[in-house]
Amino acid sequence: MAFVMLNGLLIKDSSPPVLLYQVSKTPQLDVFNYQSYFMKDLFVHFPEVLFIHRTCNPRGKVLYTFLVDGPLVHLEGPLARVVYFAIPANEDAGGLAQMFQMFKKFNPAWERVSTILVDPHFLLLPTLAVEFPSAEILLSAFHICKFLQGKFYQLSLEPSVESMLLSSLQSTMCSATADNLRKLYTLLSTCVPKSQLPELHPHWLLNDRIWLAHRWRSPAQSTSYFQNLEVTTRIISQFFGTTPLEKQGMTSLFKYMQQNPADKASFSLGVKPHNNPSDTSPESPKVEHLVEARIQHSLKAICMEPAAQLCLGELAVVQKSVHLIGSGSKKMNIQILEDTHKVQPQSPASCSCYFNQTFNLPCRHILAMLSARHQVLQPDMLQAQWTAGPATSLDSILGSKWSASLDKRLAVTLLTEEVSQLLQHCSKEEFERRHSTLRELADSWIGPYEQVQL
Repeated sequence: MAFVMLNGLLIKDSSPPVLLYQVSKTPQLDVFNYQSYFMKDLFVHFPEVLFIHRTCNPRGKVLYTFLVDGPLVHLEGPLARVVYFAIPANEDAGGLAQMFQMFKKFNPAWERVSTILVDPHFLLLPTLAVEFPSAEILLSAFHICKFLQGKFYQLSLEPSVESMLLSSLQSTMCSATADNLRKLYTLLSTCVPKSQLPELHPHWLLNDRIWLAHRWRSPAQSTSYFQNLEVTTRIISQFFGTTPLEKQGMTSLFKYMQQNPADKASFSLGVKPHNNPSDTSPESPKVEHLVEARIQHSLKAICMEPAAQLCLGELAVVQKSVHLIGSGSKKMNIQILEDTHKVQPQSPASCSCYFNQTFNLPCRHILAMLSARHQVLQPDMLQAQWTAGPATSLDSILGSKWSASLDKRLAVTLLTEEVSQLLQHCSKEEFERRHSTLRELADSWIGPYEQVQL
């Protein structure tokens, strides 16, 4: 083994990364360990909870991705919480022991790890316990959720039963109270044939220690947490999990990370990353579709059903339209087709369009802004009436929100802005002609010149 700088396989960083790989006669990476100085610094700040995710490729090699987790970590964006990549020589006790020892060698903060979250397929728990003797090893809520989802699809249940189980699973994961977990356990016992029930390991739902490591999150935080991990694991799987060539898979993954620097969180500066929407690299996944899916999930998780219906309709317009965004320090101009409005992005976000003014809900322009920033809906963007209370029907809401005076006020505001734009962007001669025409209209409709100011 030797430490080398492998061309084409490095993420740009202010300092050289730690990179270890073992050369073989094939184009494979028999052993691989990678950590940039940014990742190392991130782990130093948040070493208490370590989340380990495994990704298999067609050749059977496994990429281990180490991420930071826990209540202190507030990092958004795919791959933002990654602190280490490793491919062990073999996924046996010796191979994993060597991998963990290498991780500890470059990360003295490993001694502060108090909790390690793993997936249900991680079988060598004794090896992990030996290498991290002071850490508690638990199944992660995310991996249990993905495990149960996969089992629900494999059981070939009735569509209505499958849908009910998936819906109950989603709501339980976002509010993992003992009562909700017990309800899901009872539902599994009722809906799944007894011969197949052991495959689902329903006893995990009654192990309260597992859920204490996740329960501190609010429903909105849980939704964001699951969505971020879903996107992260999909990106890793897309690049590493689809090719039998480990070197090629890691190269593609690192190129993606280079082209999406916003996925590397700027935690030390205390600012949230902003993705570059102009990135159209053919090797990048369809991030915009993943972002829109996350927005859909956040709408359904936070809003009452009628509000979600209204906003999903607005999002559909965004998905089918070409939207242009020009940003300033305080405002953003959103244009969807020929419909232009001013969005105030600071929370609570607002827009000059009729939909937002009438319903006080995120309109297509606000949703376009969220999509461009790779963000999701947050609870403070909604009034309380849309997040709690009885499930009012959509028809009654639409009927009760109509206002003739608001219609007129918005129409006058939009007309005034449009006329102002037309007067500002024309030649001097055209301005005089338009102003004269308006002068005549005002005098004939409202009164003599002395009483009317244009």
